[in-house]
Amino acid sequence: MTTVVQDWDPFSAAPDGDQASVQDAMRRTCPVAYSNALGWSLFRHRDVMRALAKPAVFSNAVSAHLSVPNGMDPPQHTDYRRVIESYFSADRMAAIEPRCRLIAQEVVASLPDNGEVDVMNSFADEFALRSQCAFLNWPVDLHRPLRDWVRKNHAATRSRNRDAMAAVAFEFDQHIRAVLDDRRKGGLNADDVASELLRERVNGRGLTDEEIVSILRNWTVGELATMSACIGILIAFLANHSDVQARLRADTSLLPRAIDEILRIDSPYLTSRRVTKCPVRIGKRAIDAGQRITIMWASANRDETTFEDPQDFRLDRDPALNLLYGAGIHVCPGAPLARLELRVLMEELLASIEIAPSAHNHPIRAVYPTGGFSACPVHVHRLGSP
Repeated sequence: MTTVVQDWDPFSAAPDGDQASVQDAMRRTCPVAYSNALGWSLFRHRDVMRALAKPAVFSNAVSAHLSVPNGMDPPQHTDYRRVIESYFSADRMAAIEPRCRLIAQEVVASLPDNGEVDVMNSFADEFALRSQCAFLNWPVDLHRPLRDWVRKNHAATRSRNRDAMAAVAFEFDQHIRAVLDDRRKGGLNADDVASELLRERVNGRGLTDEEIVSILRNWTVGELATMSACIGILIAFLANHSDVQARLRADTSLLPRAIDEILRIDSPYLTSRRVTKCPVRIGKRAIDAGQRITIMWASANRDETTFEDPQDFRLDRDPALNLLYGAGIHVCPGAPLARLELRVLMEELLASIEIAPSAHNHPIRAVYPTGGFSACPVHVHRLGSP
C-alpha cells in the first residue's frame, strides 16, 4: 500500500466552526485530499457524483456494525431498500401531514409573542422529536426517554468521546429492543412502525431484531439530528434575509424549492463514507483498493463549476443537481418525510411569526461532523401582536 502524506486535518481546520469556508478552500486547492481522520475526501460535485453512481467501485459497506440498508451494497441493499421505501409512500405522507401540521402549530404557538429565543434548544428539537414519533406512531410515553437519549447523544457527539458515544448507542439499542419485546407480548396487530417492521419479510423470512434496531436507529438517531439541524439553518437564513422571508410568506408555494435551496447553501449533513473495492484514479490522485472515501456534501453542493454563484439564493437551479438528499441507489429514502415536515413547519411559522437576528447573541456552529448550529438565537415577533 502506498504511504500518503496528510493534506489537511478536518478537525482543526475550521475557525469558529465555519466548515463551509474550509471546504470551499479545499475544493479549489486540493479537491481530492487525504487525511488520517477521513481517508480520501472528495470535495468536487463531479467526483461525488461519480462515487454515488458506481456502487460496484465505491462500496457502502463501511461500518463494523449492521446498517440497514445504508451500509449495504446490491443485491443485498436492493431487497431491504424495497421494504424501507414503502414507509415513505405518497399515501403515507398524505396520512401523516395533518398530525405533522398540528405539531407544527403547537410548537409555533409556544414561541413568545415578542422576544428572543434559541430555536435549537426547544423549538427545533421539540418539533423534530414529536413529528418523528408521530411518523413512528409511538405513544407520548415514549417521547421522554427518546428526548433524554437525544440529549445524551448530542453531548457525546460534541465531546467526540468514542466510549461515551458507544455507551449511548448501546442504551438506544436496548430501548428499541424493549419496544419490540413489548409489541410481541401485546400481539403484532398494532399499527405503529415497530409492529409493522416485525411483520415484514425479506427473502422469505422475517426481519431480525438486529435489523429492525438498525432501521429504527437510522429513523431516529439520524433523522432527529438532521431535522433539528435543518430547522436551525432555515430559521437562521430567514432571520438574516428579510426579503426572502417576505417573499415566502407572500407565496408559500415557493417553499419546497426554497427549503432545498437554503439547505444546499448551508448543509445540515456534512459527510458520508464509502470504501474503494478496487484501485481507482480520481483527478490526479491514485487510490488503492480498500481505502476510505469521505463524501463532502457541503462542498459538493457549493461547487462553482456546477452552481453559478453558489452562495446566492436562487430558485431557478436544476433540482437534480442538489445533493441535499444524496443521489443514486442510496438517495435518502426518508426525503419525502423530511420535505413534508420542513414545508409544514415553515408554512405554520411564516403564517404567524416574523423572524429577525438576535440583538444580543450570535449563532454558534455545531461541532464537526454535525452541520447547522448548536445554538441559534433569533428575535421573534408574532404578527398582529404589539
